[in-house]
Amino acid sequence: MSLARNLPLTKSVLASKIDAATPGQLGFLADLFQAENESRERSRRERLTRQAAFPQPKDLDGYDWSMASFPADWGRQQLTSLEFVHAAEDLVLYGDVGCGKTHLAIAIGRLACTQGIPTRFFTASSLVMRLRNASAEQRLDKELAAIGKAELIIIDELGYLPIDIEGARLLFQIIADSYEKRSLVFTSNLEFSRWADVFGDGDMAAAVIDRIIHHGRIVRFHGESYRNTHSLMK
Repeated sequence: MSLARNLPLTKSVLASKIDAATPGQLGFLADLFQAENESRERSRRERLTRQAAFPQPKDLDGYDWSMASFPADWGRQQLTSLEFVHAAEDLVLYGDVGCGKTHLAIAIGRLACTQGIPTRFFTASSLVMRLRNASAEQRLDKELAAIGKAELIIIDELGYLPIDIEGARLLFQIIADSYEKRSLVFTSNLEFSRWADVFGDGDMAAAVIDRIIHHGRIVRFHGESYRNTHSLMK
């Protein structure tokens, strides 16, 4: 264990030892390296999940898909394969409150983390506040660069709380910087025609929508709120 502290191994040294190893020694080394690789991959997945900052540990197991309507040429298989993330395409989860939009967004993000995809989760209001604070502290470029390391950015609850024009511009910068570079997932209960209310500027909202729909899809949600259905207050 003391000797192992100075690893990783030098390939040339390892190669010379492998050349002289017995079959039994080679088997031991193979088991050791496989276990090490699996441990590192598990640690990386756990680190990515922590860095993503999901509010709850939601997964796809047992998820109720009945309230989600997919585009005609695109469905659950394409969603769960995460091919849209690898293609830097966007996704809008739009519809009624309490129908599983945030649950699905978190589950997609956690699935991405298990596949080694750097992911970040924000509510729209918390992202704007984060960017506003960074701007006030003269570190906005550094904050944008840190967020930009993610391949998947989830922006939850777009339109639930009002955003002033400064905050809207900061949010637009994230969206514009991500265009064709990384995948964005939005959850919102507002149709596109009302996004101008969110950004406080029709032209800015149009520019955002134009980028999203170019390489994006909408999954629509309709139904009674899960929380209302299972509420203790009857």
